[in-house]
Amino acid sequence: MRRHKRAFAAVAAAVLALTVSGCAGGRVRGAQDTPQDTPRPDPSSAQSSPAASPGAPGNATFVYAPNLDVVTDWDPASSYSNEIIAMQNVYESLTVYNQRTGKAEPRLATSWTSSSDGRIWTFTLRDGAVFHTGRPVNAAAAKASIERTRKIGAGAAYIWGAVEGIEARDAKTLVFTLKYPSPLDLVASSGYAAYVYDIQATGNGDLKKWFEQGKDAGSGPYTIGSWRKGEETELTLKAFEGYWGGWDGPHYTKITYRVTPEPTTAARLLQRDEVSFVPRLSPQLFAEAARQGAQTSETASFQNLLTLFNTASGPLRDVRIRQALQKAIDYEGLIDALKGSARPTPGLVPLGLLGFTSGDLPKQDLPGAQELLAQAGYGPDLQELRLTLTYAQGDSDQRLLVTLLSSALKQLHVTLEATPLQWNAQWGRGKAKDPGKRQDIFVMYWYPDYADAYSWFVNVFRSADPISFNLSYLEDRAVDSAIDALPELTATDRAAAEKSYTELQRMIVTERAAVAVPYVQNYQRAYARSVRGYVDNPAYPNVVFVHGLAPGL
Repeated sequence: MRRHKRAFAAVAAAVLALTVSGCAGGRVRGAQDTPQDTPRPDPSSAQSSPAASPGAPGNATFVYAPNLDVVTDWDPASSYSNEIIAMQNVYESLTVYNQRTGKAEPRLATSWTSSSDGRIWTFTLRDGAVFHTGRPVNAAAAKASIERTRKIGAGAAYIWGAVEGIEARDAKTLVFTLKYPSPLDLVASSGYAAYVYDIQATGNGDLKKWFEQGKDAGSGPYTIGSWRKGEETELTLKAFEGYWGGWDGPHYTKITYRVTPEPTTAARLLQRDEVSFVPRLSPQLFAEAARQGAQTSETASFQNLLTLFNTASGPLRDVRIRQALQKAIDYEGLIDALKGSARPTPGLVPLGLLGFTSGDLPKQDLPGAQELLAQAGYGPDLQELRLTLTYAQGDSDQRLLVTLLSSALKQLHVTLEATPLQWNAQWGRGKAKDPGKRQDIFVMYWYPDYADAYSWFVNVFRSADPISFNLSYLEDRAVDSAIDALPELTATDRAAAEKSYTELQRMIVTERAAVAVPYVQNYQRAYARSVRGYVDNPAYPNVVFVHGLAPGL
């Protein structure tokens, strides 16, 4: 992420989204402390970033309207949240995932080969790429950035777990030696932790502190213009003149991220042509935007909604209550009400990824829920149960889930105290050191860090101390052991990996009842009539690759 994957923990989350993880209701990795307004260094330095670029019409600005604050961590090594929507325009990885082919394609690397046993991977880097600092993107720089990310070990750094060593054989040749076979071309396309960046950006200075000021050391088409944490117009990016992809023809030379928590406001701004892109609207507003002339798209995603149950403290320590909550969710009613923006799912892993199960879809069962609650001492004519829940402020889909669940639980003599929060506040409460300050139910999205299901398991359900995205607080050695075996198993025996994913989902969802999965999202985007060339890529949730767009009339 998630990430929220990121979900957003992130949802991967995702990994990954992720995370994700955690995206709307997204994933977080590290928050900044003070608002910043940090312009780039003087153009006389090597970091030249013009307001407008050659061949671009005027000062065309792409205005993105996310519903949550954008940046929680500017360090490309540890970034693991909503800032993916900006970072993927500032930084680049060796490869990029093609959603049409399901394969990795060139980005900073133009080609690659692997040995017959899958343990040696050789990437050839492109000519002419430079960092925003002015230094060349070469094999030594790529090696140094990946090694720094691995050393810090935060966010999605686990993606490099198979790597034993990295060699910069010459300026253009980067060689990875692996401990076990791994699809490194796909790993290198990850939305998080795969960024190549200039670790020499500060000389001998503290690079992490430098990043935290709202500075970047990427090689992408845009560089940071200004960052004002907490303000409505939180972030602007501007064109990097030296981008290897060039600026011939029409391009957007500036990106603005205008935080718009309320979907009705976002829809109104889109109608007035004050924003270019809205990643999330309610089904009703989405349909209305199309009727009013906005462009729209619908894409099946790898992002699902998780309702994580507190397995460690409070009343939900009783597995019977957690199982009752799973049965209380009105899955079919929720899907119907979301009118095409969601689809049902039988497990944690979305369709299209290794690990997807084709079992029965979950259904609401209020009599079954009541029976389980009664066994635990709660329900009509018994003790009242009071539970706390947190969810993403401004997310109408999550609000609908909460409304339906609250209504169902009221019939069972259960009161749900639901609190909508901005992600940083929600995540902060979820990882509070004092268990008494945590919630009983944590609602967030998750998506994978790259197109692989591992992100859900290693981030959201593996034991974690301190707590990061394991917001069900599950601690189970059998689960941990099975999760740890997944990467090598996936590379060496996909049938066995498939079986392990199925068993893990049975353990986590059915037996431990640590989570319910109400639905997988279908991405419904609304964007201005003037935007040309937009294509959604579910491997990079909510990201718009702006350099690939053209501003029209």
